[in-house]
Amino acid sequence: MQRFDLIIIGAGSGNSIIGPEHDDMDIAIVERGLFGGTCLNVGCIPSKMFVYAAEIAELARRGPDLGVNTRFDGADWPAIRDRVFDRIDPMAEGGADYRRGLDNVTVFAHDARFVGPKELQVGDDTITADTIVLAAGARAFVPPIPGIDTAGAHTSDTIMRVDTLPERLIVMGGGYIAAELGSVFGSLGSDVTYLMRSDTMLRAQDHDISSRITRIYGDRFTTHTDVFIEQVRRDGDELVVDLRGVGEVRGDELLVASGRIPNGDQLGVAETGVAMDDAGYVITDEFGRTNVDGIWALGDIGNPVQLKHVANHEARVVAHNLTNPGALQAMNHDLIPTAVFSHPQIGSVGLTETQCQEQGLDYTAHVQKYGSAAYGWAMEDTESICKLIMDNGARKLLGAHIMGPQAPTLIQQLIQGMNFGQTVDEMATGQYYIHPALPEVIEQALLEL
Repeated sequence: MQRFDLIIIGAGSGNSIIGPEHDDMDIAIVERGLFGGTCLNVGCIPSKMFVYAAEIAELARRGPDLGVNTRFDGADWPAIRDRVFDRIDPMAEGGADYRRGLDNVTVFAHDARFVGPKELQVGDDTITADTIVLAAGARAFVPPIPGIDTAGAHTSDTIMRVDTLPERLIVMGGGYIAAELGSVFGSLGSDVTYLMRSDTMLRAQDHDISSRITRIYGDRFTTHTDVFIEQVRRDGDELVVDLRGVGEVRGDELLVASGRIPNGDQLGVAETGVAMDDAGYVITDEFGRTNVDGIWALGDIGNPVQLKHVANHEARVVAHNLTNPGALQAMNHDLIPTAVFSHPQIGSVGLTETQCQEQGLDYTAHVQKYGSAAYGWAMEDTESICKLIMDNGARKLLGAHIMGPQAPTLIQQLIQGMNFGQTVDEMATGQYYIHPALPEVIEQALLEL
């Protein structure tokens, strides 16, 4: 059995743990896939590169409405795809090569599973260490629907690398992955059909956001809500989804966007004594420690939020705590912002109005339209909104929810104000808002409160 000082399982955010302070440690990195993890290879980065191309297509369609002679004549899908992955793939390879070139790091490019207390089977080797970091992430969930495994369905891991743009794409799901990737393919020319179990898209969002995005997507695409999928099958070159009480939906490709589940079960963490909750997430304390001394966890394997900026924060905290056991830092999971790069885009932080109601809070909510500000008016924007929710006693924001162009950027100033404990009045009047830029929508919403 080979012994190390530190084993890191997962080369996404876990890879960033290693710094100069670890130069005297003998370290093993275990990664069964590509360096960079979900975000770099099949998640945030490639999907947003596709989103940007799709936004250009939508702008081309919009030009004539503003007197500009642009039009969308179709997409060169292979060129778009190759632009994305010709840039990303070398980064993953370069990351692995860099780690292999370090004298104190050994890279195991294999699947791994615990076979005993702090004993990890990696390929033909068994390795151990007193200190282990679980950063093995999560995987796409494919529901157990008859035929789905043999019909050639895609997940977000594979759909972005298809050879041709599907003429008809069926999207199973109504969460952020479905909203983003379905919109990308639709903007680039696919005929998109959504199949959703619930009656709204993005149901975790504030109701004013989810109801609007559901209506907007219903106008753009074919949507079936409250559906039960009986089976998935192939009929020649066509993929067929049978819906109870509705009939069949036919397409060329199927994207299964039913969420992601943590990899703790595949890693066999129970064999080393690490506890998981009922949903399969590794349980940690505020410092990133599991219930087993010397075993830490970070990112999607232990946090159901499953956001890269959260995993990066947790990696920084764990990196500090590994080398500073006498001065542990706690993870800060307050005010975690989210963004959905749908069309239109969404940025959100804090409580939704429904959550405020469930908690019995005394609050005021206000919805401000983009079109009320000069730039929104210039854009002739009739759909986009900024919704703010204020605690009536403290006059501080409980939540902020923006849907429209630049929403993930516009939300940042509100995140900062909430983080520093500013009141609505201080945010509204304590600084200049550039006229006639879009942040004036934020200013107007704050002033209304």
